[in-house]
Amino acid sequence: MTRTLIRASHIIAYQDGGHRHLRDGVIVIESGVIVFVGHSYDGEVDQTMDAGGKVVTPGFINTHAHLSESPLDKSFVEDRGPRQFYLSGLFEFLTARDGAITDNARRACIAYSMLELLRTGTTTVMEIGWHGDVVAEHAERCGLRAYIGQGYKSGQWLTKDGRSVQYEWFEDDGAAGFNEAVSLIERIEGRANGRIKGYLTPMQVDTCSEALLRRSADAARDMKVPLALHVSQSVPEFIEMTRRHGCTPIEWLQKIGFLSERCVLGHCIIPGESSWANYHADDIGILADTGANVAHAVWVFARRGIAMESFSRYLKRGVNMTIATDTCPQSMIEAMRWTSVVSKIADRQTQIATAADVFNAATLNGARALGRDDLGRIAAGAKADLLIWRGDGLFMTPLRDPIRNIVFSATAEDLEISIIDGRIVMENGIVPGYDSEKLSRDVQAGAEAMWSGMQSRDWARRDIEQLSPSSFPPFRI
Repeated sequence: MTRTLIRASHIIAYQDGGHRHLRDGVIVIESGVIVFVGHSYDGEVDQTMDAGGKVVTPGFINTHAHLSESPLDKSFVEDRGPRQFYLSGLFEFLTARDGAITDNARRACIAYSMLELLRTGTTTVMEIGWHGDVVAEHAERCGLRAYIGQGYKSGQWLTKDGRSVQYEWFEDDGAAGFNEAVSLIERIEGRANGRIKGYLTPMQVDTCSEALLRRSADAARDMKVPLALHVSQSVPEFIEMTRRHGCTPIEWLQKIGFLSERCVLGHCIIPGESSWANYHADDIGILADTGANVAHAVWVFARRGIAMESFSRYLKRGVNMTIATDTCPQSMIEAMRWTSVVSKIADRQTQIATAADVFNAATLNGARALGRDDLGRIAAGAKADLLIWRGDGLFMTPLRDPIRNIVFSATAEDLEISIIDGRIVMENGIVPGYDSEKLSRDVQAGAEAMWSGMQSRDWARRDIEQLSPSSFPPFRI
């Protein structure tokens, strides 16, 4: 067993129930676990890492990601959002995209995502998708800590006219998908020294029956795994659920006994009390009272002009708010920054949704959502999942408050080293075994195949330029 000491100018250490700024301190790691944090260490060590002038923080916990498809949102979904669907791209853009993505493109996106996540601070990710075994293979290979869920549902949404949302229901009510999700957990649980774990993720509140959701909640409790669900993520979904049940989606989940501290809900951005819904309800209170966790992915909505109203209100009520990327870029740095800024704009206040608030959400709150007191903190007994930031880079200078600098100014180039389970998995932008240029070429090829195939998948048979016109017209000779 090797004992490693990291000596750093700034350490965001855990003490007395929260993060603390430790100046000129040390961290001692052994067998992938932190064994000491403090100003000095007199015990014997096998090696020393000098992080003088640098900042060491806990790694980020990304609670909602779609690795097999999110990179393909680039150059497609931005600047677009049908007014008929209250700016949501779910019912036209995602339908056209998902139907045209090839298996090769999905595999390329998963490999690409490993590099993107590790270079931007994610050390633990909750992946939602359809290629769980591939995600597990890559996470094990590159060193990422991953909770992997195989999506399943009772039916699917679609639009046949671009004006309304319809639903098609599966004869087995999602039983085959549920069984495969359970099987995935059994195959991957505990791999890679426990870094790879599974969880259950019925896909969307409006595409899952009450029976399937009840079955999922029971199974998650029995298997002792997290439970995730997309809910309150669009106005059409909200309207559909109130039509079906005469209550909000979150009220309905409470009624059927789905909500608990085990739940990680994305995105809860349109509760009844929001201006988007204007449907009087205490959804935020229900989330707080049931202990359900929210995975907030600000950018997927903000780029369409939709804002949570507001992040700080959920915090104040006692909801455990976590941070996620969902779409591209898969950068927790950007996710924290936009979460803070958009919330300040929504509330017209600057002293809310602070750097500390969003940093807590990306670390301690994410760990709480997973039921892990050994993640998201730098403390004796915690996993050695650490980020080492340059303190003297262009975007980190001048340095007084490391957390404000990271949240409001840092870029991926300021993150020098990512450590997971005590092992360096990324250094100076390099993840061993992953060629960034090749990964980019593979994703480009996958995107071009998807763009050319969209016309056959879109309800109106529109090609990519009709669905998402380029910013500028082509140059003519």
